[in-house]
Amino acid sequence: MKHPSLFEPALFVASIALALLGVVIGLELITRVGVTPNTSVIGAMLAMVVARVPLEALQSFRSVARQNLLQTVISSATFGGANAVFLPLGIAWLVGGRELWLPMFIGATLGMLIGATILYWLFDSPIYPASGSWPAGVATAECLIAGDQGGRRAALLIAGVAGGATGQALGIPMDVVGICWIGNVVALAMFGVGLLAPAYTRTLAGIDINAQYLPHGIMVGAGLVALVQMAWLVGARHPTNRSTDRSIASRPSRGLRTPRAGVAAGLILNSIAAGLMVTAAGLHAAIPLATLAAYTSFAAAAALTSALIVGISAMHAGWFPAFATALIVLLIGMAMRIPAVPLALIVGFTASGGPAFADMGFDLKTGWIVRGGGSDPVAEVDGRRQQFIAAIVGFLIAVTFVWIVSDRYFSGGLIPPADRVYAATIAAGASREVLLKLFIWAIPGAIVQAAGGSARQIGVLFATGLLIGNPAAGWTALIALAFRALALKRYGDRAQGPMYVLAGGFLAGSALMSFVKGASARTPGSREGMAPPPSTLEDKLKKTWT
Repeated sequence: MKHPSLFEPALFVASIALALLGVVIGLELITRVGVTPNTSVIGAMLAMVVARVPLEALQSFRSVARQNLLQTVISSATFGGANAVFLPLGIAWLVGGRELWLPMFIGATLGMLIGATILYWLFDSPIYPASGSWPAGVATAECLIAGDQGGRRAALLIAGVAGGATGQALGIPMDVVGICWIGNVVALAMFGVGLLAPAYTRTLAGIDINAQYLPHGIMVGAGLVALVQMAWLVGARHPTNRSTDRSIASRPSRGLRTPRAGVAAGLILNSIAAGLMVTAAGLHAAIPLATLAAYTSFAAAAALTSALIVGISAMHAGWFPAFATALIVLLIGMAMRIPAVPLALIVGFTASGGPAFADMGFDLKTGWIVRGGGSDPVAEVDGRRQQFIAAIVGFLIAVTFVWIVSDRYFSGGLIPPADRVYAATIAAGASREVLLKLFIWAIPGAIVQAAGGSARQIGVLFATGLLIGNPAAGWTALIALAFRALALKRYGDRAQGPMYVLAGGFLAGSALMSFVKGASARTPGSREGMAPPPSTLEDKLKKTWT
């Protein structure tokens, strides 16, 4: 049976409406509270509600496949518009004003599309198997299946949504509980320990590990080893894929036949995109050609590396440390003495690919589950292609909306908090001492990552927790993992299904409550922390190189 197409009239109209809703939610929350919620579950629930309206024109929305396309659209629009494009634009605005806006818009848009495309090529390969955890994707799939089947499964989902919303309202991070009931136990345990460490080292030992760049160094070391592990998987010969569907990884309809080709093509595309970005900024008129080529190569490699590491974290733990990896690139770039303007573009470009990469993984995991876990290879390939088209539609609608409204947001002081961190760091400058600290702490990070192996990625997850540093979330993670272990020990595999459904409800409820709380948050009206735009980029660059 042929998979539904997003371009069915009713479905396409609904997708436009959901994409606009998603990008509005994303922009409002990333500027008000600094984060964006998982709108996949919101889109899934809206689709299920629409399907229950007793109108003949809406009955086609009862199809889980169509609901999957709609949740893909809204999720892509949210993370693509807010995290992948708007956030990089904020960095460029703070550093270079309106004159950096267009080059950064070009770079971020291309980086977003490339990030999503690379994951589409690599999904269900040995390095990003469909059978991986992808917790947010599992949660959305459980919501769709529960809504379709009804009965006890739907009751559990409703209970989970209520519990997730209530807990989140009381300050309990219920999304953490949901992810810990789905994701890799060992990786999430290390993530939880990492979340706890910054607060307790400061309280018990009086040591601020962030001032020592310990989390950043751990991520650098773990990330480098993770890349080596990925390179080994990419270079190895894999006659069959490890997921249920053993033929998808080599099908021509995937676009590329091997993970090695996917990674290589990603690097080439990122190089082209970075070149277009720096050319649009006019950097070639003020920076020596050899230096500009080095910056372009650094941007392309940093963007690809960041996306691959973000994807690992998203697959195993449900979090993607896009901010953290971009901050590390920023610190390395500063230690390399890259000037402010090209560095802002490099960091923004690096930050654009990871969110789209991770979000595409979540959405494809949802589709893989609702289509039967790869049991029908032909249907899986067709469905995955339709989801990719849906994601691109969501991205393009979001980009168009950001193009229209971003100047108004920035002029009114509505800038993501993360951008102020990037801009302040660039303004403060860095010394060789920072690079030395990164190198020192990279050693234990590399050792931890190597000890865990490529399957668990404990070094990357530990570093992610260190960079976030949230003790409430850390304790919640460890308690949730302990409860999961006890439930499985007592009830065996019988406990897994209900826990997955409840976990999906927890994630949905927490996302809905986060949206409600974020929408009611006080909008920052101050322009405090905004750097004055330079008179011209040419003047700024001339000052840099004279």
